[in-house]
Amino acid sequence: MSIPIKKCLAECIGATVLVFVGCGSVAVGSYGSSLPIGALPIALAFGLTVTALIYALGPISGCHINPAVTLALWAAGRFQPKDVPGYVAAQLAGGIAGAGLLVVILGGKLGGHFDVASSGLGQNGWGPGYLGQYGVVAAFVTEFITTAIFLLVILGATSKESTAEIAGLAIGAALTVIIAAFINVTGVSLNPARSLGPALFVGSHALSQVWLFFVAPLLAALLVGFAFRASHRGVVSAAHI
Repeated sequence: MSIPIKKCLAECIGATVLVFVGCGSVAVGSYGSSLPIGALPIALAFGLTVTALIYALGPISGCHINPAVTLALWAAGRFQPKDVPGYVAAQLAGGIAGAGLLVVILGGKLGGHFDVASSGLGQNGWGPGYLGQYGVVAAFVTEFITTAIFLLVILGATSKESTAEIAGLAIGAALTVIIAAFINVTGVSLNPARSLGPALFVGSHALSQVWLFFVAPLLAALLVGFAFRASHRGVVSAAHI
């Protein structure tokens, strides 16, 4: 297996597992129906899964499992432009696959018919009828800022100046805290692949809102990535004075 295909396969598997376990904590574990107490199990499901995947897949692909992470690393000058399309396609495919596996499991529940459109699949959203019923501005600001914070942790924890062995713990902890704090606004995405999969199967309203979970995280990725590159360029220049 060639190296690029191996890396893309790892990204696809990682995104599949993330959506399967993370969204599974909402749809199968039913923690979404027990908020705010259920916020912690959901946050831990996503955070600990990401931590485990970093150590499992990091040596293969870097374990981005998120188009926003890939874009931020490219903007920071730490990822090859030619590899971006393959990584993003693999991540989105993985998000869809993970949601599809959940539909299969939920559809096998005995004694009742599962309707994904009405029961949901841990999809992200905002507005009337969704969690805290926040508006689109609050939703956009939340996704933009929380993604920026998350990416700042990732870029910092994986930089040459940091201790690589604890990067996975730092990244997983940051994701857990962010989700626990802001889940009531949008369900917290930070990741277009995590949002696309469930939205495709739920359809209708969820699919019409999925744009925000692409635009906000990707804009945050560009901002943080370019800022990180500029700041480190300044450090390098100062070191040569």
